[in-house]
This record gives sequence, structure tokens and C-alpha cells, in this order.
Amino acid sequence: MIEALRSAWPLFLGLGFMMLGNGLQGSLVAIRAQYEVFGNTITGVIMAGYFVGFFLGSFIVPKMLASVGHVRVFGAVASIASLGVLVYPVFVEPITWFTMRVLTGFAYAGLYIVCESWLNDRATNDNRGQLLSIYMIISLLGMAGGQFLLNLYDPSEFQLFTVVSVLVSVSVVPVLLTASKAPDFEEPEMIGPVKIYRASPLGVVAIIMVGMAAGTYIGMGPAFVLQLDLTVADSSLFMSAIFIGGLLMTWPIGRLSDKFDRRTVMLVVAIAAALASGLGMIAEEFGRISLFLVAGLMGGCAMPLYSLAIAHTNDHLTPKQMVAASSTLVMANGLGAMIGPNIAGSGMDVIGPIAFFGSLLVIHVLLAIFVIWRMGQRPSLPAEEQGDFVAMSVRAGVLAGTLNPAAEPLPEDDAPAEQENKRAGDPDETEKPA
Repeated sequence: MIEALRSAWPLFLGLGFMMLGNGLQGSLVAIRAQYEVFGNTITGVIMAGYFVGFFLGSFIVPKMLASVGHVRVFGAVASIASLGVLVYPVFVEPITWFTMRVLTGFAYAGLYIVCESWLNDRATNDNRGQLLSIYMIISLLGMAGGQFLLNLYDPSEFQLFTVVSVLVSVSVVPVLLTASKAPDFEEPEMIGPVKIYRASPLGVVAIIMVGMAAGTYIGMGPAFVLQLDLTVADSSLFMSAIFIGGLLMTWPIGRLSDKFDRRTVMLVVAIAAALASGLGMIAEEFGRISLFLVAGLMGGCAMPLYSLAIAHTNDHLTPKQMVAASSTLVMANGLGAMIGPNIAGSGMDVIGPIAFFGSLLVIHVLLAIFVIWRMGQRPSLPAEEQGDFVAMSVRAGVLAGTLNPAAEPLPEDDAPAEQENKRAGDPDETEKPA
């Protein structure tokens, strides 16, 4: 483990700067859009642009890596991210801002893919889970820390955009100067969404709905706080509470899901997220502190659902299929994240700020209902047959396609045909009669 950390520290250092910049930029653009009076609907469209770019990047960047390698791709996408953020204060106009958000999402998809595939190359079966945990902690702490940088300068001026550019540019330095050899990269195969859905309908639907929720609270959270006539400092506390809540709760929830039926844990967590969202609709009446506590509770319930959905899907896939499925699942999550900010933004324009938590309430209630329905359609896997839970960051995700601890193919003798059918979700083997 020590040796792995020695070779991976430049990646972790670069990741820390990258996430500080990403956390600051997301909230800054949402707040500045409020200052420019774009309206919540337009703000939702602008914020969804990041996830459009992220979705496209998950298709395109692996092909770039296979062609020109990690170092060139990392330098190129970091330059796009660094330069793109400087356009916002120069051209204050929704179409331009949406375009920049798409480019930013594309660039960050590339940065994540390079970091994750490089990290996976340094990992072994013995330490991969530990390295992924460090990766998630740095990611969420960076996102939370980026919120506090909002208080350095007035968001209505240009300085904070420059700070983001500097942070992204600095993140490149430790990666490009590392003495470690860049890993070989092969573009991962993909399993079509229909095949994954047949194997795990709940996993696919949950991934999409978790994306809708994440797109909502990441994209529209700062705008929600400002519409309550609170300050930028309050916005930074609100958003950081969401990420810190997710950081604190992901591991305990994950451990529970390894010991009990994963769907039961997912159901309880989804209901808890819905209740927290319901409290959020009235929390402001009880003061700022109550609002921040509810934000932490909602984040602590909503963010672990991503890792639960991935783990549940992998429970019904063979190790060979897990690698190919990961990229498709990230795309499904990105699809949901594109939708979430648009729904929340439009709702906030029609019925007011209450629609922010209202949309999160509806999303998690619908997810809980779907979990209950699926529990009646398929018997649960015994806890001993479930795979190990791996904590993952919602904003990053396992884009490299090879980070699952069980990713190494099993010998044919270790995967008999009946086990293949069972874990692939063959309806003849796993589904109850209608």
C-alpha cells in the first residue's frame, strides 16, 4: 500500500487542485447566473451543459487515450478547462455559458478518466479498495473546499473565474512531472443499456434517478440559497454540507449493504433522502442552521445511492461484464444529470424556491417505489453472494471502466454456466413469474 501511495501521490495532489476548481466553478456559475438575472429555467439549462459535456466525454476521451496516451490527453483537456472558465466574465450571455459548460464537462470527463485509469494501473487487488477510498475522500473534500473559495472575492467580478483557471492549471503540474510511466490504455468494451437493464433493471433506473438528483443539488443548489435572500457565504456552507454529508455517510451505508439485502438498504436510504428533502422544504422557516443540517442529511442519504446502485448492478453481472458495463452506467447517470437541473429550474420559476427540495423529494419517492416493485419481481441475493461495496464519488464515477475490484476475468472453471446465467439476470433463472 505504501508503495502504491508513493507512485500515486502526484495523481492525488493533482486531483485535489482539480476538485477545488470544479467545486468552485459549479457554484460560481450558478450564483453568477442569478446575478445576471438569467432566470431559473435558463440557469438549469446552463448547469445541465456540464453533464452534456461529461456524457460526450465518456464516449470520446477513451478513443483519444487509445490514440495519443494519457499525458497528451491530460494536458489538452486541462487547457480546455482552464481557458474555458475565463470566457464567462467576458461574454455574459446564456448560449456562450452553456457552450462553456459543455466544454468544461467534456474536459473534466477527460481529467477523471486519465486519473482513474492511471490509478487503476498502480493498484492491485489487495489495495485497490483502499486507493479508491482515498480517491473518493479527496474528491468530496475538494468539492466541499471549493465552496468556501466563493468567499475570496465578489462573485459578480472576474477574480473567482481566474482562481478556478489557476487551480485547474496547477492540477496539471504534479501529473505531468511525475516520474511514473504512463499506463497502457485499451478502450473498454461496452455492454448496451438494454442488456444491462435485463440483468439489473433496478440498477439502471437507480443510476439514472441518482443522476437526476445529483444534477439538481449540484447544479441548482447555489441558486436555491440565493433565492431565499441568503448570502454567498450561506451558499458555500449549504453546498459544502451536502458533500461532507455524503463523505461521512457513504462508508457506513456501504458496509450495511454488504451485510444485508442491498435493495433493502437502498430502499431505506431513498426514503431517508425523501424525508430529508421534505424537511428541506420547510427548514428555512427554522433558520439558517436548520437549512444547513438538512442539506448535510440529504447529501448523506442521496450521495451513497450512486455507489449502492453500482454495487447492486455488479451483483447481477459476471466479473467480465462489470468492466464493460461501467462506462454505460456512467452515461446513464449523466443522462439523468442532464434532466435534473432543467426540471428543478423550471419548477423554481413556476412555484418558487420550494421546487428545489420538492423535485428531490419526488425523485427519491419514485426511486423508493421502484425499489419496492423490483423487490416483488426478483428474489434477493444472499449477502454472501453480493460483491463488495466500493465507495464512489457521484461527480467522478468510474469512467476508466477498469476500476472494479472484481474486474479481473475469472477462469472459465470458476464461472460455471449456471452461475453466469444467474448473475447475468437470465429471466428464466432469476425472475418470478408475472
